[in-house]
Amino acid sequence: MKTRGAIIRSAPGRYETVELNLDEPRQGEIRVKMVATGMCHSDDHFATGDMVPGVYPWLGGHEGGGIVEAVGPNTPGWEVGDHIVTSFLPACGRCRWCAEGMQNLCDLGATLLQGARFNDPDSYRVTLEDGSPVGQMCGIGTFAERIVISVDSAIKVDKDLPLDVVCLLGCAVGTGWGSSVNAAQVEAGDVVVVIGIGGVGINAVQGARHAGADHVIAVDPVEFKREKALELGATRAYATADEAIDYARSITNGQGADKAVVTVGITTGEHIAQGFASIRKGGTLVCTGIGNMTAVGIPLPITELVTYQKRIQGTHFGHCSPNADIPRQIQMYRDGKIKLDEIITKRYTLDQIAEAYEDMHDGKIVRGVVVFD
Repeated sequence: MKTRGAIIRSAPGRYETVELNLDEPRQGEIRVKMVATGMCHSDDHFATGDMVPGVYPWLGGHEGGGIVEAVGPNTPGWEVGDHIVTSFLPACGRCRWCAEGMQNLCDLGATLLQGARFNDPDSYRVTLEDGSPVGQMCGIGTFAERIVISVDSAIKVDKDLPLDVVCLLGCAVGTGWGSSVNAAQVEAGDVVVVIGIGGVGINAVQGARHAGADHVIAVDPVEFKREKALELGATRAYATADEAIDYARSITNGQGADKAVVTVGITTGEHIAQGFASIRKGGTLVCTGIGNMTAVGIPLPITELVTYQKRIQGTHFGHCSPNADIPRQIQMYRDGKIKLDEIITKRYTLDQIAEAYEDMHDGKIVRGVVVFD
């Protein structure tokens, strides 16, 4: 069947909306009519060339909400009309990591950037008019009116939920909230620094307050984002990391923050060094943001790392397990413990995706959402 989607043909490049061919779902797959999709910085990395996919053209998007239109043969547990949130991390439920409760490290994740089926690198579900294969971001590609995805990438949700809001649970919310709660293990009374207040960082702020931090210090050069952080749980907000470090030390007898989370949209070694400098002896630094995938090196004082027993922790999807944590976060949203509506700055159409990413670059939005007709 035909569908419309926003693709990148090469990097550096811009998203453009084109007509695409979409296969019918096979066993273990569903076809989904998209209702909305969040706009993550990760999708922009493929336009800038910071990240390189397995194939161009590349259909962006991985943070979606939609309604099941068709179910592949011999695919039990799914029905036409089911509402779903996509998980950018598939979970097979069978590998070592899934079995140990670490679905965010599922072995299927090794093929996220190839754009084909997880178990078949030569099998695509989306093509151009001339038959050329189109890669699907994370095997999903939510920047399209309709998609065919593996059920390993879908989380069923209640039909009364607003899909143009809960779509954010597919990436940004769990990544940010989990960075503070799961990876940093923020505790009651902690002082926490969050560097970078975009769609992920704003949820790291929410997570730190939810976990009981007394002080949540947000860092972002954009005043509008600092104001939003203060609305959603930050106790202080600064334009630079140096200001945040000085304040953290001023309220801790010179020691520094207990925990720091780096969620900068294009993270560099310098950003990680700033987070490292902000934490006390025995403190924890969580690295969440990503940047150029070929970049190597972090300028850290090795002696301080060793003698101060500081811990540097990477995290993927905030250590969350999609099948457990997305339903848990939905209940928290219902209970008012996680704010989702408030982090959406603006809604766009499919044809406005390139414009929306310009707004992101200009610091005009915390999180944009594309709403489909």
